[in-house]
Amino acid sequence: MQASLVSLLPLVLTLLLALTLRRTLLALGAGVLCGSLLLADWQPLAGIAYLWQILSQQFYAAGAWQQWHLNVLAAMALLGMMTQLLARGGAVEALGQWLYLRVRREPQARIGIVLLGWLVFIDGIFSCLAVGHVCQPLVDRYGISRRQLAYLVDSTASPLCALLPFSTWGPYVMALLAGIGFLPVTPLSAFLQMAQVNFYAVLTLGIAAWAAWSGMGFPKPKSRAMPGWEKLRLQAESQSGAAAKANPWLLGVPILTLLGGAMVLTLCSGARQVAGWDLSLWLAKADIGAAMRDASLLACLLTLAMLKGTGRSLSLLWRDLALGFRLILYAIAILLFTWMIGAVIRDLGVASLLAGWAELYLSSQLLLAGMFLLCALMAFATGSSWGTFAIMIPIGSEIAAAVAPGMLLPALSAVMAGSVFGDHCSPISDTSVLSATSSGCEPHEHVVSQLPFVLIAAVAALLGYQLLNVGMGAGWVWLSCVSMVVLSLALAKRYYGPWRRLDHSLIFSSK
Repeated sequence: MQASLVSLLPLVLTLLLALTLRRTLLALGAGVLCGSLLLADWQPLAGIAYLWQILSQQFYAAGAWQQWHLNVLAAMALLGMMTQLLARGGAVEALGQWLYLRVRREPQARIGIVLLGWLVFIDGIFSCLAVGHVCQPLVDRYGISRRQLAYLVDSTASPLCALLPFSTWGPYVMALLAGIGFLPVTPLSAFLQMAQVNFYAVLTLGIAAWAAWSGMGFPKPKSRAMPGWEKLRLQAESQSGAAAKANPWLLGVPILTLLGGAMVLTLCSGARQVAGWDLSLWLAKADIGAAMRDASLLACLLTLAMLKGTGRSLSLLWRDLALGFRLILYAIAILLFTWMIGAVIRDLGVASLLAGWAELYLSSQLLLAGMFLLCALMAFATGSSWGTFAIMIPIGSEIAAAVAPGMLLPALSAVMAGSVFGDHCSPISDTSVLSATSSGCEPHEHVVSQLPFVLIAAVAALLGYQLLNVGMGAGWVWLSCVSMVVLSLALAKRYYGPWRRLDHSLIFSSK
């Protein structure tokens, strides 16, 4: 047992450094280094060799290029360059002129972010990349905090994908469900029934929509990246003719190309692998990474062509491309280290250790709540909801079948919900990192600032699973969960004063 506990050291070190030093890249690097030395029995040369091995494996492993990683990195670079082109080429200015006569309230801008996140339902990582990069220049116009943007991006990505069988998550989870020999229904029916009691995902989407409308929980930014937006609004209102002629399509066309292209290319890549007209099979066989890359490339090229058509010189366009690439390099470095520490944690057997504890200590009275907490801990520790699915859906089904067979599908729903919760609040999760970096804030700031909302949804979900475990009807359980969320938000607003002025990072500051 002592040796097993030592394997948690890299993870604990990473989390402590991330929360105390507030340097995500440093924390991840320290965790990777500690884990490599631990796996190499504290031999420096062997540790260096292991570091090179896991770094190279992110690009090339088992005799094949790692297409998913390469495509995600390429999409990140392209989206970063496109963002700078749009921001510096006047596209945001033109859209701002157009919006100021139509979107008169800040809540409408925040709700627009949520709706865009719902539209980009095809994949969690793509949603984080696209929505964050696209909305980053716009939130500055409306004085919306970058932390709030990151929260809205993160809270409408994975939770939504966990509920939709026609997202890229659906085929993956249904493939795992198909491997359960004693599943009483088809994998698709099981997925839909699990989604009906996925308390955390549904409550998170609802809380995000409410936070967007009310503005609760996030302070105003101390400075705006684009000052004078109030003055610009007055100018637009006084010069309604000029504002009415402002062209929103300079920004709108690349965004629509990005989103529409990603969906079409995803379906086409799957259709080429399937003989029939089965949408679920298309998604199961789709190459979402290549679709992300190609859609981003198409949108970036279209942006270049449109800006060149407005008279912007090639030298300026190349300068903006180079600036966008330089700015996105930090996010790419963080993501690479996130993947590397995931490999370290996998090689240390942390997930298997946690799964073994589940088989030993879970009881029938606490099956659903315990499964939720265990998967949350595992996903938080590994930074991967999909990895937790792969381990805990088979193990959780066996545990449920042995402890309480009638609770099989609710137990698998608790696995899904707990995995999404743990991944949502983990500072080493790729979606957490991408939500933050694509929104223009530090990952640790994003994780800490969204924590009150995340915990409210998690506690309500925990209550829901426990009530479901003791036999309460699903309708009453949902009513109890929603009531708890409403009460928690009301108490938070009441006892923390104007909660929107609260800087949550101060709560966890070591100073």
